Amino acid sequence: MINEPNNFKLENTTIWSFKERGNWVTHKGDYRGNCPPQVPRNLILKYTKENDVVLDPFCGSGTTMIECKLLNRKGLGIDVNIEALQIAQKRLKFKCNTNSEPKLLKANSINLKKIIPDEKIDFIFAHPPYADIIKYSNNIKEDISRLNFQDFLNQMDLFSKECFRILKKNKICSILIGDIRKNGNIIPLGFYLMNIFVRSGFTLKEIIIKEQHNCTMTNYWQNRNINFYLLAHEYIFVLKK
Repeated sequence: MINEPNNFKLENTTIWSFKERGNWVTHKGDYRGNCPPQVPRNLILKYTKENDVVLDPFCGSGTTMIECKLLNRKGLGIDVNIEALQIAQKRLKFKCNTNSEPKLLKANSINLKKIIPDEKIDFIFAHPPYADIIKYSNNIKEDISRLNFQDFLNQMDLFSKECFRILKKNKICSILIGDIRKNGNIIPLGFYLMNIFVRSGFTLKEIIIKEQHNCTMTNYWQNRNINFYLLAHEYIFVLKK
């Protein structure tokens, strides 16, 4: 049984870089758009304690939920994609020295009123789609990765208000997001989302810059004559209610 990964250390600056994606326990990097487990692990250890309720509203293949199980947090993973939840369920089938058994739920995180009462969550880690850069389904109505840019921002506005409603007072909501490029021009998606959450009542506590590694599209563009810089960073916005 494994509780701790090898060679893990807590970050202490606002620049994070994980050249080797963590692969302890059942972590894998095969689900498109997932983040290194070092990211949720750092944030969970920094901002929560054992038995706290941790919500991942776009849980995908379950990276955050695996860390919740290892760190003895009460994880709740939500996604609209049943195939992603099935992957997450399989990856949570390991034994460790905690009593945590994260819950997975197929639901739309834009509206959680029937699922989560006001001020019941201790910590939120959200890694939403980067608008329509990666489409995670072809026909799921609630899949916000299928929306155009403005409709995506409108949904994020509703989502930010839900996060504020369900999070306990003085607790933390963290958002992992990157910028995007359209027709050669940068669109600062990260700052759009940051401002949306601040307008919903959150206080911006930290901006962490995360370096990107092993991006599929980097190799594609490196061999072409382009007149722009390749995006190699993401943001982690740490917001306090």
